[in-house]
Amino acid sequence: ELTRLKTMPMMSPEASVVRNYLDWLIALPWSKRTKDRLDVELAERILEEDHYGLKKPKERILEFLAVRQLVKKSRGPILCFVGPPGVGKTSLGRSIARALNRKFVRMSLGGVRDEAEIRGHRRTYIGALPGRIVQNVRKVGSRNPVFLLDEVDKMSVDFRGDPSSALLEVLDPELNHTFVDHFLEVEFDLSEVMFITTANTLDTIPAPLRDRMEIIQLSGYTEHEKVQIAQQYLVPRQIRENGLLEDELRITDDALLAIIRDYTREAGVRNLEREIGRVARKVVTKIAEGHEGTTVVEKDDIPKLLDHPRFGYQTEIEERVPDTPGVAIGLSVTVFGGDVLFVEAAQMPGNKGFQYTGQLGNVMQESARAAFSYIRSKAVEYGLPDDYFEKHD
Repeated sequence: ELTRLKTMPMMSPEASVVRNYLDWLIALPWSKRTKDRLDVELAERILEEDHYGLKKPKERILEFLAVRQLVKKSRGPILCFVGPPGVGKTSLGRSIARALNRKFVRMSLGGVRDEAEIRGHRRTYIGALPGRIVQNVRKVGSRNPVFLLDEVDKMSVDFRGDPSSALLEVLDPELNHTFVDHFLEVEFDLSEVMFITTANTLDTIPAPLRDRMEIIQLSGYTEHEKVQIAQQYLVPRQIRENGLLEDELRITDDALLAIIRDYTREAGVRNLEREIGRVARKVVTKIAEGHEGTTVVEKDDIPKLLDHPRFGYQTEIEERVPDTPGVAIGLSVTVFGGDVLFVEAAQMPGNKGFQYTGQLGNVMQESARAAFSYIRSKAVEYGLPDDYFEKHD
């Protein structure tokens, strides 16, 4: 290409294309890499500083570091953090880069629907560019960064191609050491890059792509964890962002628990941070009106600051379940945590009817039918008259 450029007139449109191509080739970090920090204890301390909980991903990173101490050239792992919004998947990627002493680069895949976004355009097109993988590697200037592919489950497909299929080569440790971008048409080694992908759900990720990643499930936080996260990270951040001094606002653990139970219902902590921000702004208003000293927010102050509770919270099961037959207690698990279910059956005069109420899925309906069938099969043992089911709903 350089020989071609020498023989071309400088004003030729082809000359600028060739020069642009050579610029890209020269600018890529073919041999530049950052030195990994292989101190496992220090990395553990950094991860604990940045995030409370999240045991599984932290363990996996420390295992990677321990292996790197023994094997000098090892492939970067390809991890996929799956969990509900607001549990810290994206910020965990940044924290991992800090622990490893690597450069960090983030690329959002939400709404990407063109295969050329990943693999670049051919140089025959006007305004052709390399794909965003190569662009980001050039921008970060290192061939072994921590590369976060955000929202991998939000990619879509259209007539221009399927970007998730183009990612198969990028996220395969057997293939990505010879990754070829359509623009460069030269092999570039991505095997030292540590790829981390994030997703809210696995359902929309194609099976071949899912197979290439090591999936780590991040569940929601428990109440205790949310209180600790709020005290260590969220309250100090909201104090800073709202222009308060550290000693001007203190929120007790009981008050935070009241906010978590009565004002937020989520797996992560985003809404919790918003509610803490609302409390902080109320305190800022008081200070602007002339109030001085430290404001300590107790549990009883929360309804005055945040209005009526939005969610009911039940602690005593005995209050809800009288000693009557027909009420069974179950547990449900959702991404927001879980809840106690009260399943109630009632009989009434009728004609062989069987009704369910509520938005029950097929499995729940089958469970209700199974319970009903069981009762009918044991009718004699329970001393029910022969025509009982004929005359009752």
